[in-house]
Amino acid sequence: MLSLLRLQPLVLPPSLFCQTTFYFQFMLSYSKKSVNSVDKSDMRRMLLNFPKQFKEGLDSAKNVKLKSKFSNVAVCGMGGSAWPAEILSTWLDWPIRVNRNYQLPASKKDLTIFSSYSGNTEEPLAAYQTALKKKLVMAAITSGGQLKELCRQNGTPLAEIPIGLVPRMATGYIFTALHSLLANSGLIKDKSSEILEMAKNLNPAGQENQGKGIAEKMKERIPIIYSSDKLKVLSYIWKIKFNETSKSPAFSHCLPELNHNELEGLAHEKECDFHDKPIFQCLILKDPADQPEIRKRMDLTAEILNESGLPAEIIDLTGQSLLEKIFSSILLADWASYYLAKAYGTDPLKTEVIERFKQKMGE
Repeated sequence: MLSLLRLQPLVLPPSLFCQTTFYFQFMLSYSKKSVNSVDKSDMRRMLLNFPKQFKEGLDSAKNVKLKSKFSNVAVCGMGGSAWPAEILSTWLDWPIRVNRNYQLPASKKDLTIFSSYSGNTEEPLAAYQTALKKKLVMAAITSGGQLKELCRQNGTPLAEIPIGLVPRMATGYIFTALHSLLANSGLIKDKSSEILEMAKNLNPAGQENQGKGIAEKMKERIPIIYSSDKLKVLSYIWKIKFNETSKSPAFSHCLPELNHNELEGLAHEKECDFHDKPIFQCLILKDPADQPEIRKRMDLTAEILNESGLPAEIIDLTGQSLLEKIFSSILLADWASYYLAKAYGTDPLKTEVIERFKQKMGE
């Protein structure tokens, strides 16, 4: 029996594809709205100004310093407030445990950092209360909300970053605030100059047309994003951008693991008899610095998927450093998801379903 999609651990049955087809038909009919009325929060301006976040983020934590010795660092956060820690860990090749849960698996030997852009995220707020009871060494990164107030009441060191964005658009702020906090505390080497040099090299406007082209290919299709295991946070971020910005189903995985399972499930696109055109569009994020075996696997994966009727495209990461490659790719993901949202006639910043879900959780 053909299994169309195994993306750890989700399996999409044929019935879901019928629902997905209806979804795309609805979204395309909805896209007749003017694009200006769709982007009410001016996300395009946010993207063009993204490089400015790095200097402001570094400044936000310049006076936050913790003198204790720590065995580990744990960052508690969700979504766009959590993945900056994974970017930092990937860049430095230095372990940071990211906790996306209510529970707090930390000890007094750990530095526990609470990251919530809004300051009102349920899971890190619950973990914060646990940390208070355990008398753990803590710090926080936020733009306000309940977390800021809790830090004020309890004397928790705080890096306060600018308000006015949504978490997935504040990656530069959170990444640099976390870097400064750890560097000031002697846990990592201060690389502020490297970060600022990288930010100067970013060119959001120069990537806009490429992102628009990717969005055009993604219309009426479900994005699947692949990367090396080393850069799995990057393929995950692309997935989230399509989920939240474009309001589209999207999935991610990494090589070489997917060659041992998922490839078999996807490489039978031509055998599907309940649709007459490709459902998926695969993007493979390829770093020229990946080891040769991984680059070969990416080429072969794209070849096999294309031969099977599932469109697959390799996107080469560009940049002078690993960090520049990561953030340039994130900007490209932003442009692609932004223009896909415009094609579907949906506000790229609003996440009404998620907000409604949060409200129901609070009832």
